Amino acid sequence: MTRRISASTAALLVAPPLFWAGNAVVARALVGDFPPLALSFARWALALLLVLPFALRGLHAAWPQLRGQWRLMFAISALGVACYNSLQYLALQTSTAVNATLIGASAPVLTLIVGAALFSTPVLRRQWVGAALSLLGVLLVIARGDALNLARLQLDRGDLIMLVATLTWSLYTWLLRTRRPTVPATAFLALQIALGALMILPFAIAEYLWTGKTAAPTASNLLALLYVALLPSLVAYFCWDRGVARAGAIVPMYFVNLTPVFAGLLSYFILGEPIGIYHVLGGVLIVAGIHLASRPDARPPSQAEA
Repeated sequence: MTRRISASTAALLVAPPLFWAGNAVVARALVGDFPPLALSFARWALALLLVLPFALRGLHAAWPQLRGQWRLMFAISALGVACYNSLQYLALQTSTAVNATLIGASAPVLTLIVGAALFSTPVLRRQWVGAALSLLGVLLVIARGDALNLARLQLDRGDLIMLVATLTWSLYTWLLRTRRPTVPATAFLALQIALGALMILPFAIAEYLWTGKTAAPTASNLLALLYVALLPSLVAYFCWDRGVARAGAIVPMYFVNLTPVFAGLLSYFILGEPIGIYHVLGGVLIVAGIHLASRPDARPPSQAEA
């Protein structure tokens, strides 16, 4: 039976998709002003400086356990911090913020598929139908509403990169769900950020050597960096953690799908990017698929399932 959530819990769950949508819009607005890998490294380096004072005591206490699971922490940090965010910023060099967030909205369904394929998790028939609907919505967005684009393989490079980024997020989610070390959240997040930033650094240096581009130290660039380091990276994660603790695991997934809605509105008002009918139809299919795939089973669980 679904429990009615309070207004404060709803506010906690609305904040992350709003901040994540803003992250996509800001990254899109910085194209040409801030190299993508440099932005990814600077974002996490600054986020680490902001969270480290609150995490040092927990890191010290949890260090023996974390050190014994360094391979797992390396994989988690690579997938969730280094790969996902860097690929997202690379995708936004050519893909619009609306497209990127719509494609990213298929993550819950991809997570079901990854779980069935790699983690031996059973998937119900309605969940496969939901996956098909959601992936159809993704294809509609990638094709820009024209099926001939798929037939001619005229796919935007940024859209394909965003699909890869979404897959890395699904793998990251399963590692968190099945193998997350039982350590304080701030210590766990701080170590993820530190390892992820170190992984991004050599690629950011290579980007500079290859392109010769750097970010100008303008007030707008500094404000944008502060935003992506503080709100999408730290505040959103805190709100999401508290919201899930209050509402459980199912209800928050519906709030994730507000990300493309917020991205579309922010892109329209801030960037002047148009919203096409294929964005609306693709978003409807993605949300319908995720709703169908995430709906709890009406049957009471057996004792073994419980």
